[in-house]
Amino acid sequence: MRQWTETVEQYVLDVIFDRRRDFGARLTSGALATLSKLYAGAVQVRHFLWRNRIFRDHTLGCQVVSIGNLTVGGTGKTPVVEIFARALQQRGRRVAILSRGYKSTPRPLWERLLEKLPGGQDRFPPKVVSDGNSLLLDSDQAGDEPYMLASNLKNVVVLVDKNRVKSGRYAIRRFGCDTLLLDDGFQYLALKSRLDICLIDRNSPFGNHYLLPRGTLREPITNLARASYIFITKSSPLGAKTLRKAIRQFNQTAEIIECAHQPLYLQDVFTAERLPLAKLTGLKIAALSGIAQPDSFEKGLRDLGATIVYSKWYADHHRYTQQEILNMINRSLRRGAQAILTTEKDAVRFPKIDRRDIPIYFLRVEIKIIAGAKDFDDAVARICHQ
Repeated sequence: MRQWTETVEQYVLDVIFDRRRDFGARLTSGALATLSKLYAGAVQVRHFLWRNRIFRDHTLGCQVVSIGNLTVGGTGKTPVVEIFARALQQRGRRVAILSRGYKSTPRPLWERLLEKLPGGQDRFPPKVVSDGNSLLLDSDQAGDEPYMLASNLKNVVVLVDKNRVKSGRYAIRRFGCDTLLLDDGFQYLALKSRLDICLIDRNSPFGNHYLLPRGTLREPITNLARASYIFITKSSPLGAKTLRKAIRQFNQTAEIIECAHQPLYLQDVFTAERLPLAKLTGLKIAALSGIAQPDSFEKGLRDLGATIVYSKWYADHHRYTQQEILNMINRSLRRGAQAILTTEKDAVRFPKIDRRDIPIYFLRVEIKIIAGAKDFDDAVARICHQ
């Protein structure tokens, strides 16, 4: 079932980005465009209902910050959530990250049905990925991003539940948290937030300008007006003047911060051995990824001096089988690769394997703010203000 879903997903992505131009693709494109118009109407009706308080949001008596984006996938959201959580924790806040756990193992159907009954929410608490001290779930149970965040952050609680009002209450009651970060929360309107942080990818800020399912926009670009802070991710030292001007057409007041993904080191997927980035210079590698923008990952490897002799792409959030990794090893060796490189997000989805014919590393990256550092500090101070 998962393989069939990924095949359909890849086909739709090929249509969205015009990588297919056959008759069937044109028919699919037209159907998706019609659905996009219906989706756009539904999104705006939804916002109208929340804005006019026909649907009531909840307040939990603590600081709530949403971090998300207008498009699906590929903006570098997880590292931004990480630096916010770390900065807030270092300033003395008791932080919980609330995630919906995209593509994590769902609870049994009977539990989900019982949860909808009166009192059901208290009967089934959110999944605790980390209590701030220990990692309690694997990536399959938690989802890729929550597991990564829990692995890299100490003294930060990570919870998974689609109902983030419920998980927010649990974080306050069970762990004494006073600051809640909504991971992928820009469209989550049920929990009132103090700050709304929206991420925009410099290389593909608004996708193809179509809404789902014909494009990658989750809501119209005009809704960028809700953002308190806007992060331009994957920026460069040259800046993003043109994109800044485009953003100002929809939001005149938000502080704009530019950041980039900074590679730190290589880490062996299985032994956790760390190697310097200089190891990549002149190295023949095979690149393996199941992310939204694999070409960006591979460009980064080339910029670090690596020579890619073979690459394999899977659908975003693909969960690897042992056979797929063994096939990758065999093909990489036949191409003369000296190592396999993947992303940290992919590495958490690797199965255990017995063969180690070739080293497999992931590239550890973090967010580096290259413009607007004072605005970032001000945002943290604003959240920490009692």
